[in-house]
Amino acid sequence: MTSLPSKTERSLGLVIDLDICVGCHACVVNCKAWNTGGYGTPLADSDPWGPNPSGAWLNRVHAFEVGEGKDAAVVHFPKSCLHCEDAPCVTVCPTGASFKRSEDGIVLVDESKCMGCGLCAWACPYGAREMDPSAGVMKKCTLCVDRIYNENIPEEDREPACVRTCPANARHFGDFADPESEVSRLSRERDGTDLMPEQETRPTNKYLPPIGRNGAAVMEAGGCGAPEEGQVELQGILAWVDRTLERI
Repeated sequence: MTSLPSKTERSLGLVIDLDICVGCHACVVNCKAWNTGGYGTPLADSDPWGPNPSGAWLNRVHAFEVGEGKDAAVVHFPKSCLHCEDAPCVTVCPTGASFKRSEDGIVLVDESKCMGCGLCAWACPYGAREMDPSAGVMKKCTLCVDRIYNENIPEEDREPACVRTCPANARHFGDFADPESEVSRLSRERDGTDLMPEQETRPTNKYLPPIGRNGAAVMEAGGCGAPEEGQVELQGILAWVDRTLERI
C-alpha cells in the first residue's frame, strides 16, 4: 500500500462558491478539453452523439432543487477530487499508482503503475474517480498540474482550466498553506466548509455555502435528523449535501 507524506510544503486546492455557480458546465467542458491533450492518456469519449455515449470526466456539476414555494431554489454543485490530506484513495492503492505529492499536496495517478483494480474508487467517499473505459486506468482531477507550473503559457493562464474558464468567478485556486492567499481569505470570510467531514479525510478543497434568500432555503433544507451513534451531527449546507450525495 502507498503511504501519505507527513506534511506538504504547499496545500494547493480550490474554493468553490455555491452561491454564484450557475451550472453552465463551462468548467466541465474546459476540463475535458485540456485533460484530453494534457497529463496522462486522453480522456475517453466514445460514441458521444450515439445512443450509448460513454467516457471519463474529471469534473461534474450536479443540480438540485431545494425548498418549496417562495423559498424554492436550484443549487448547482460542482464535484471533483478534493485532494484530501488523509486521502484513502492513496493508502488503499496496491501498486503505488495513487500518490500525494509532498511539494504541493496534489493527489495524482501514475498511469504507468495503475492496473485498473478500482480499489481507489471504492475508497473515495466522494465518487471523485472514474475508470477510463478506453485506457483501463483510473482518472481524476490533477489540478491541471501540467498547466499551473507551465512556463510556456502566459502567467494568467497558470491555473486549473476549470478556474480559468468559469464565467461567474465561482471557482478560485490557490495555496491554503498561505493564510494570506485568496483561497484562505475566502474560506475564513465565508465559512468555507469541508464536504462530508465525518469521513475524516480532511479535504483541501472548500465549499462556500449559498447566502441570501436562496441560501436560506438550502440551509433550512439541510436537516438530516438525529445522527447515528458514533457519527458527527451535521448542520446547514453540509447536512444537505451529505443527505443529497447519499441519494446519487
